Amino acid sequence: MALVFDKLDRAGVAELLKSAEFAAAVHGIAESIRGNVQVNDAEVVVDDYTTDRAASSVTIKHPQALAWQARDGVLTRAASGAGVEVTAQT
Repeated sequence: MALVFDKLDRAGVAELLKSAEFAAAVHGIAESIRGNVQVNDAEVVVDDYTTDRAASSVTIKHPQALAWQARDGVLTRAASGAGVEVTAQT
């Protein structure tokens, strides 16, 4: 038997996306990405924040970080290794 929904519960979805459990799941994925980043002598950090939902960012704190991403895709490969699909923003 399939579930059928007449209307999306937007308030319920918003509540879920802002929940501590969702934030913990997002943080865990970001930590997996951080662990997959392969750079020498560079600090890699995870920062958590909230917009309309819980979010985390992974940052390589090094002057060459942008060049490493542009040339080698270090963050893209790290995300892929953590099971995250990376697509271009259009």
